[in-house]
Amino acid sequence: MPQRDWRYPQRSEARLQGEVPLFLGAHLGKGPGRRELTPVDRVYAIGDVHGRFDLFRDLVELIRQDQAVLPPAFTRIILSGDIVDRGPDSARMIRGRMALTKVSDRFMVLKGNHEEMMERSLRGDLETFEHWLSLGGEQTLLSFGVDPALLQELVTSETLRFAVEAVGEDVIRWLERLPLTHFHDGFLFVHAGIRPGIPIHKQRSEDLLWIRRDFLDDDSTHGVIVVHGHTVVEGGPVIRHNRIGIDTGAYRTGRLTALGIESGKTWILSTALEPNAHDELANYQALWRESMARASGRVSQEQVGTDE
Repeated sequence: MPQRDWRYPQRSEARLQGEVPLFLGAHLGKGPGRRELTPVDRVYAIGDVHGRFDLFRDLVELIRQDQAVLPPAFTRIILSGDIVDRGPDSARMIRGRMALTKVSDRFMVLKGNHEEMMERSLRGDLETFEHWLSLGGEQTLLSFGVDPALLQELVTSETLRFAVEAVGEDVIRWLERLPLTHFHDGFLFVHAGIRPGIPIHKQRSEDLLWIRRDFLDDDSTHGVIVVHGHTVVEGGPVIRHNRIGIDTGAYRTGRLTALGIESGKTWILSTALEPNAHDELANYQALWRESMARASGRVSQEQVGTDE
């Protein structure tokens, strides 16, 4: 199939270290400082990357191929948070996404609980720092060039100082400014979910970043369809009438998922499962069948996996 670039001819774009998706129809130079985002017709929401730049690159290529067979449309890519930790390339994920969000509002990164832990740690919270290291923060610091031997020692304020120097103030400020939510055409994009029964504008950041069962088990209509990550569903995206979960455990399964949205229609793009993930997935088949049997209100097959 021939590769086509759906850029509008009157718009100009520029490559940025080979990582700018040229198919977004983006007008570069309108960064996150704008009070109003440029309208788009099509959105791709990507689940938790967790340092797997290799999978992110592959998924962006799948999105590019998808764009090539669809009618031209201004497009936004939204990362649903947790681009850091666990995988080997968190530094590359951060630095590349920092560059993109500075030059185009067609690329957006939402804050996840792992970005929040990283931010709080690097602002001097030693207790959070120790907790963050145990949840994948160590891999993030290694990707920024921190000496592995330093991370094997007892966590101290000196360890934290080295971490801050390695990551840099510009990264910390970028993490602090990441938005918690984004709304598009009846869909609310957020990392973890929302507190049922609470208006969107009154939601607590703690819930938006960390909520699980109170949100996942709720069947009420929220007034929007919530698109979220945070809770791993290794069998594939969860699609219900009130929410769509797109965290497919990329860091350990090799499956990174994007949800396409346009004019109320949705579709799924995913990278392929890695070979060693099939045995692990087999252990969850009984759970999936049970979950599917008791699920209600879903709009397509739902597979419920594990929480992390």
